[in-house]
Amino acid sequence: MSNEKVTVSGPARQGEMYIKGMMGAKPVVPFDPAKLAAQAKEKMNPDAGGYIIGGAGTDDTIRENVDAFGKYRIYPRMLKDVSVRDTSTELFGVKLPSPILTCPIGVLEMIDDEADKAVARATSKLGVPMIMSNQASFPMEEITAEMGDSPRWFQLYWSKSNDLVRSLVQRAEKCGCSAIAVTLDTTILGWRVQDLDLMHLPFLKGQGIAQYTSDPVFNTIVANMDFGDNPLKLPPDLGVSPETFKAVQTFTGVYSRPSITWEDLAFLRSVTDLPILLKGILHPEDGALAVKYGVDGIIVSNHGGRQVDGAIAAIDALPKVVEAVRKAGSDMPILMDSGVRTGAHIFKALALGAKAVCVGRPYAYGLALAGQQGVEEVLANLMAEFELTMALAGCKDLNEITPSTLV
Repeated sequence: MSNEKVTVSGPARQGEMYIKGMMGAKPVVPFDPAKLAAQAKEKMNPDAGGYIIGGAGTDDTIRENVDAFGKYRIYPRMLKDVSVRDTSTELFGVKLPSPILTCPIGVLEMIDDEADKAVARATSKLGVPMIMSNQASFPMEEITAEMGDSPRWFQLYWSKSNDLVRSLVQRAEKCGCSAIAVTLDTTILGWRVQDLDLMHLPFLKGQGIAQYTSDPVFNTIVANMDFGDNPLKLPPDLGVSPETFKAVQTFTGVYSRPSITWEDLAFLRSVTDLPILLKGILHPEDGALAVKYGVDGIIVSNHGGRQVDGAIAAIDALPKVVEAVRKAGSDMPILMDSGVRTGAHIFKALALGAKAVCVGRPYAYGLALAGQQGVEEVLANLMAEFELTMALAGCKDLNEITPSTLV
């Protein structure tokens, strides 16, 4: 793809692929989601594959996230004028070309040297909002420098230090982020057997902590810590520099806060005027509580199946959360992630009440296979397939994608 902004049309993209095929070209990345995942797994080293691909326990939640979409069937209508189609939507006053954002994925340096920067450039070309990871491989200032005026959000892991939380959020504001997505479901790490079998956690190598090591508050915490007794029991021979060792030890001590409660959200509201979304909501009662505590949006998510083995599929949780939020009197936007692999999945999520979806592993697979271009290709394919699915179901725009389009 060129460096210019790209407008994606489903029929045009299909035509482009067939014409290139006549000229002898092959796809940059597979169109089939299963082949995409398989080829990416083959390309990644075992440590990267375990972290990016793996989930909690038996991977049951990962499988259910995808399989559950099959319970909802699209009910196409005929003789509807879909000659002009509009896939655009609006979130917090920003118009988007399609209802797709990228999920925050940490430690992308394991699969591509350009990591988050490559994703930033790819999403910017397509106008797809990037939710920057709190566990990125580059500081947010360097990532957003690649993006121009393209929309971006910031994912927040709530640290044990509120001063650090404040600093991260205020840096995100200065970087032009238009929303904060607080990840709630990873206050402690899930039982991730692929990582455990490899006995590998990238953060202990100093990977995926660039947002921290570039933060003045974090570096003050590092400077003021007494490392003499090694309280976190990290071995001194981790194979990293003394400076990185101190940063790693500090990170493992402050990374996330299991004691956070609904009442703590008031602190976050006090330090930013940006919209606050809660990422990781699955239970309808938590949806109602989100309304009570005045947040601005929800992302229905089970962290891509990486936290709780046997959890409810995100697409199954979505309609009940939507119902609870609407009954509580709120029209806040509700997004969803976890298991989104195709344009049909996006259509079904919107029909069940989602304003937009967040795509995770597929773009990471594209990154692993072909860097920035791989991310662009994966996202463009999803945008094109969604548009075609919408039209073939008899819908000319997102307003026509309602529960009546599913059975």
